[in-house]
Amino acid sequence: MKYFSSLRTRHLAAVIGALVLTGCGVRDGGSEQATVVPSADMTASGTGDKIFFDDFSYQSLEAMANNQWKARSETGHPGVTGARWSGDGISFLADAENPDNILLRMTSSTDGSGENTQHTQFCHQRKYLAGTYAARVFFRDEPTSGPDGDQIIETFYTISPLKADMDPDYSEMDFEYLANGGWGEPDNALFATSWETFKLNPFEKDNEYTTKPGSFSGWHTLVLQAADNQLRYFVDGVQFAEHSEHVFPEEPMSINFNLWFTQEGLIDSTEFRTYQQEVDWVYHIADQVLSAEQVEQEVQRLRSQQVAFTDSVPDWSPKLESPCGL
Repeated sequence: MKYFSSLRTRHLAAVIGALVLTGCGVRDGGSEQATVVPSADMTASGTGDKIFFDDFSYQSLEAMANNQWKARSETGHPGVTGARWSGDGISFLADAENPDNILLRMTSSTDGSGENTQHTQFCHQRKYLAGTYAARVFFRDEPTSGPDGDQIIETFYTISPLKADMDPDYSEMDFEYLANGGWGEPDNALFATSWETFKLNPFEKDNEYTTKPGSFSGWHTLVLQAADNQLRYFVDGVQFAEHSEHVFPEEPMSINFNLWFTQEGLIDSTEFRTYQQEVDWVYHIADQVLSAEQVEQEVQRLRSQQVAFTDSVPDWSPKLESPCGL
């Protein structure tokens, strides 16, 4: 597979319909589609580029679902036993720094009990593999209400379903911010983790991870390059981690964000507390390597053309189910 370190010349065009080619176990390379939320009247398509971009300029969860996002409702791993996962934790608000910009907010809360804990996660279709992934996110070190101290996980990641314990084809690439420590870190730290596979009970893992202690509170642009059998993670344009061919993804993945509490890291309090994370935009280009600067330029280009959402990344053939679970 050939990767390009710079962008090809692109044209602005309306994309009409989709051409569907049949196949088995491969990408449907002839399919292109571009969709916008009602407030946008233009779409962008490159000369063969496979791009996914969402500005999260929605007014409702229903409008977001129309662009193939799912809010998780399935209970279970990870997080607090018995916790609820719900789209109730997803909302949209004006950007305080730019009232014309809309942000997506995730809100998760707990009083220390499973029945009163809500986690939040949302997922896009399972069709992403090699290329460049990026998102602009806002991390917090403290709850927006209630006592501080719970181990909260704030994320941007890609994942495939785990078909069996220690499934060799399992794929997952994570940015995870632990605002109150955990996983061996006593205080706040950012993790970049790339998974070969794992088993849940008893827990066994095969992964590579990199950590950096310290506060990452505030806005950050996260970029992940998956190319040439290597994974490179960047934070605000600075390389954060590099992981090997051993953990390079083998199965198409969904794009995800979630906000959850660890079972072992809850503080000893029955007082209700709430944590939040914001997402400004998410971007992916298949089979190409873009720097953080190039990603920012691409996002600005799309926004200047009033593209709120576009998706020309083809489905696999046959189209894969896209669960919103792990």
